[in-house]
Amino acid sequence: MGSSKKNFLIGKLLLAMPGIGDPRFDHAVIYICAHDENGAMGLAVNQSAPGVEFDKVLEQLGVSSDIAIDFSKFPRAVMHGGPVDPGRGFLLHTPDYVQEETVRINDHYHVTGTIGALEKIACGEGPENFLFILGYAGWQAGQLEQELQQNAWLVCEPRMDIVFDADMDGKWARAVRSLGVDPTMLSSDAGRA
Repeated sequence: MGSSKKNFLIGKLLLAMPGIGDPRFDHAVIYICAHDENGAMGLAVNQSAPGVEFDKVLEQLGVSSDIAIDFSKFPRAVMHGGPVDPGRGFLLHTPDYVQEETVRINDHYHVTGTIGALEKIACGEGPENFLFILGYAGWQAGQLEQELQQNAWLVCEPRMDIVFDADMDGKWARAVRSLGVDPTMLSSDAGRA
């Protein structure tokens, strides 16, 4: 019996349960970009990369602009998207910006992974909302499904006011509340349904 595409979590948020057992994912909020029978890939949207700021990344990459860049309009923090390939950058953004290399996740979220996207942002031609993310979270075939069965993650619909919010510390609790759950009632002990 083949897997049904509707069971895949593309475009959903994964919310790490307390006590997930991996400090890299403590209270993580992960946007799932790809998920099929071969595995899954997602981007943490609430974990800042320590000591990395967006304007410094542009400077290090040699991205410049003819206009003065107003960094107050952009997220200052660069996200730590997960432990896999931490030197690889991704731009998670709204659909008001599309390049040839842009991957459309759904009607509300796209991912672009090119320096050209950063150049467009520097010139004021980028998306209205975005996060610049280094690295990603990856799961092998069946691994995410197993973790879901072990109650390591909650799944919810993404909301732009959560995904693109600058309040990194509050994203997890707000996402849990969007499910109608009081975050303080979640136990670090894995439960049984």
